[in-house]
Amino acid sequence: MKEDLLQRISEMMPEFSKGQRSIANYILNHYEKAAYMTALKLGNTVNVSESTVVRFANKLGYEGYPQLQRSLQSHIKNRLTSLQRMDVTRNRIGSMDPVEGILSQDIDRIRRTIESVSPEAFESAVSAVCSAKNIYIQGAMSSGILANFMHYYLRLIFKNVSHLGAVGTNELYQQMVHIGEGDVLIAMSFPRYATSTIEACKFAHENGARIVAITDSENSPLVQYADYPLYAFSDMVSFVDSLVAPMSLINALIVAVSDRNRESVEQSFNKLEQLWERTEVYKKDV
Repeated sequence: MKEDLLQRISEMMPEFSKGQRSIANYILNHYEKAAYMTALKLGNTVNVSESTVVRFANKLGYEGYPQLQRSLQSHIKNRLTSLQRMDVTRNRIGSMDPVEGILSQDIDRIRRTIESVSPEAFESAVSAVCSAKNIYIQGAMSSGILANFMHYYLRLIFKNVSHLGAVGTNELYQQMVHIGEGDVLIAMSFPRYATSTIEACKFAHENGARIVAITDSENSPLVQYADYPLYAFSDMVSFVDSLVAPMSLINALIVAVSDRNRESVEQSFNKLEQLWERTEVYKKDV
């Protein structure tokens, strides 16, 4: 469902039964909590049966409640403030040990990412990066960490890699002024999506560059400009973004690209090892 889910619920209010209206009103007023409740818990919260919650999901056009829940989570992630994120995390983890709770969720995100990544899209993205005249990398806010990581390694493989800073739109355009056909932009953004990254994708697309978008789902605003969308599951951990699955996907991309350029990579690291040895970059006696 591409339209705004909350708007759809509001518009359908006259069609709902009394119990369904109770569910709808709760979702509209407390969507940040409802998105992570089970059908049973949501029903108990508004004093209706679990089966009423399921029928409510069916009324909205979903096969069952889990589909409604995933759609609601997807729709609201970009709406939540940092304070709301903290409240959601407290509700989700509850009394569970933070280490067990957060790490278990990250394991699940990696598993879901493995299941969702298209091997064809991944291989096409690797080929595009390897054949690019110039490679541009952009990520803002917390995704800037991912962009820095990817830039660090890709510049050890290629000579033609540029890291676009997390700057205002005008400065971003100046950094991308020469982007064009034959070039590749690797853009990464997760809810809440950074405006600068969306604008970078739009500018690159308009100038004929190909775009590898590393993002969370087909609903991401980056996808409309992407030639090679790669999906990694990201979620909220309090006000912190969980980037475990995106980082794993980026690791896989770097390894695949380096395997395609094994000879040049070996030459680069032979030189680097000599330099590191000479300048004592790494401590030996540990």
